[in-house]
Amino acid sequence: MKTVREIAEEIVHREGGFVNDPDDPGGATKYGVTIHTMRRLGIDLDRDGDVDTADVRQLTRAQAVDIFIEHYFARPGIEKLPQALQASVFDMHVNAGANAVKILQRLMRDMGYKIAADGVIGPQTLAAVHDAAAVDRGLLRDSYGIARRNYYFRIADRRPASRKYARTRAGGKGGWIQRAEEFISPKYHLSDAEFRARVSAWG
Repeated sequence: MKTVREIAEEIVHREGGFVNDPDDPGGATKYGVTIHTMRRLGIDLDRDGDVDTADVRQLTRAQAVDIFIEHYFARPGIEKLPQALQASVFDMHVNAGANAVKILQRLMRDMGYKIAADGVIGPQTLAAVHDAAAVDRGLLRDSYGIARRNYYFRIADRRPASRKYARTRAGGKGGWIQRAEEFISPKYHLSDAEFRARVSAWG
């Protein structure tokens, strides 16, 4: 079983180095840590009185790992979720913030649990998730991964500028879809033909 630090290091590796894509609402980002996160946490690495792109560039891998563990795993309460879900929800929380939890809560609601989709891991959410995991933790993990994938597809459906994250220039699965499928059993991965059919409306 991987430790939370090992999972965080995998996230940092998956996120890559410094980028400042104008189509990415996150703005300047390094190792998955956005400039907005650094401003919210007051991480002024060059100590010039503000948090800007220069501070993002100075961020180290070790600092990114520590930020993820404290602010995207421990504080949201992901450590209280069933072990089978922790890596995927943690990865998604880094990528999409509280939406990671809302996706899980909506999944629970679809399964018949009467809980709020408020993005907060509280007693009702934990009770529902642990109850579902007791029935079939593998199916719950796959269901969450598929819900993640569908979340990415919906963003790309609505926002053409984001489609490059879901589909490569060559027409294959983009980073978003590959990322979601890392946490899904292979039998539930989309085939190349299924993926092309799903995105065909994008032109």
